[in-house]
Amino acid sequence: MTISRRRFIESAAAISLGFTGLGCTRTDANATDIDPDFGFGPLLDDPDGIIALPRGFSYRIFSRAGETMSDGLFVPVRHDGMATFPGPDGMTLLVRNHEIGPGADAEQGAFGADLARLDQVDRGLLYDPGDGRPPALGGTTTLLYDTRNQRLVSHHLSLGGTLVNCAGGPTPWGTWITCEEIVSQPEAGFTRAHGYNFEVVAGQPGLQRAEPLEEMGRFMHEAVAVHPASGIVYQTEDVGDGLLYRFIPNVPGRLSEGGRLQALAIVDRPSLDTRNWESQDVSLRQRMPTLWIDVDDVRSPDDDLRHRGFAAGAARFARGEGIFYGERDGSGEVYIACTNGGAARKGQIWRYRPSPFEGTEQEASDPGSLELFVEPNDGTIIENADNLCIAPWGDIIVCEDGSGDDYLLGITPDGEIYKLAHDLYGTGEFAGCCFSPDGSTLFVNKQVEGWTLAITGPWASRT
Repeated sequence: MTISRRRFIESAAAISLGFTGLGCTRTDANATDIDPDFGFGPLLDDPDGIIALPRGFSYRIFSRAGETMSDGLFVPVRHDGMATFPGPDGMTLLVRNHEIGPGADAEQGAFGADLARLDQVDRGLLYDPGDGRPPALGGTTTLLYDTRNQRLVSHHLSLGGTLVNCAGGPTPWGTWITCEEIVSQPEAGFTRAHGYNFEVVAGQPGLQRAEPLEEMGRFMHEAVAVHPASGIVYQTEDVGDGLLYRFIPNVPGRLSEGGRLQALAIVDRPSLDTRNWESQDVSLRQRMPTLWIDVDDVRSPDDDLRHRGFAAGAARFARGEGIFYGERDGSGEVYIACTNGGAARKGQIWRYRPSPFEGTEQEASDPGSLELFVEPNDGTIIENADNLCIAPWGDIIVCEDGSGDDYLLGITPDGEIYKLAHDLYGTGEFAGCCFSPDGSTLFVNKQVEGWTLAITGPWASRT
């Protein structure tokens, strides 16, 4: 895959324009309760018992696990991270992860219970084809959705042979980075080492060759976000003592050509524990200047990047999960969900402001900053924030992955929290929230059921 510098800059500008609604923040803002009338108003019961939404909103379920797709394969289970891209004729392309791990039954994948449909694909395109054994069953599917008529047009397998594809993130050059949330050796039952990112071209038809982006690091990947101006990729690590990484590519937009991996640290606070588990080591809205530490031996099979990074001074985080980039007033902001952060371990949302010279030698004189944006320590306000995105009007939309009574939440730029949807089905974990390019439709997954939902309504009332 190649991309011109001009196209990269134009794409970056287009991405930024979508998030100009982010406003100024109050330094003392934090939720102590949720007003049911705030946001889009109270949530109304759903007679079908699926999700509760505000008045005027509706949903449609499509692309369910087990259905036959347009390529003759089956929709895999465990729908997770997802992003949207402009499609042909004003339609929307979605690239969707399937978080299928080792030990999964063959019927959970795309090839059927007896793997009878495996012969329909070129096994050479799969990252880990099994070589006489069942292939790794994780991967991605790509969907074409018509938002004008609210219907699924097509869906197909776009990447296969990977494991535990949890989340990822879109790029300004029209690809999806899918992340393996596992570090495993071939002797664990497969033929290749796992723990990498892979790139999927959103508009490319059919199954794509799965090539690991090894220099982005081998660890428990969760999600990524791209800094459009530089092409730097921020990465979260879903473990209780994980780091926040960034990958500086040798060539922006060409991740396969390698680069440099670094971990975030706080100036004058080496090896800071940001989790606030035992004490409030980090206060709300405390803006802390940052620096970045080089990480070596990035392909280590020992799952030890975080331990070596922390020993070298990198900050420690409580299960970094969702991450998303947006802009306001010409400045970039990266929001990061840490699922188990805070004394009650109910979750934190962080905000990182990149340096104007992000990734260059000049960064030291004008560094980026990190601040704790939200930490309610109350499961009735936020319970284990996971995937997130920024809405067209500038609020953050957060998927909960808690005890089973989960919500989609909105968070304003002032840190005020409101409830957008309630899971009435009782199985938990919303995942993969993202808006269509035209802003008309919020897509989200119900992971356990293996459903993708399209939610529509009067979004303009929040603009």
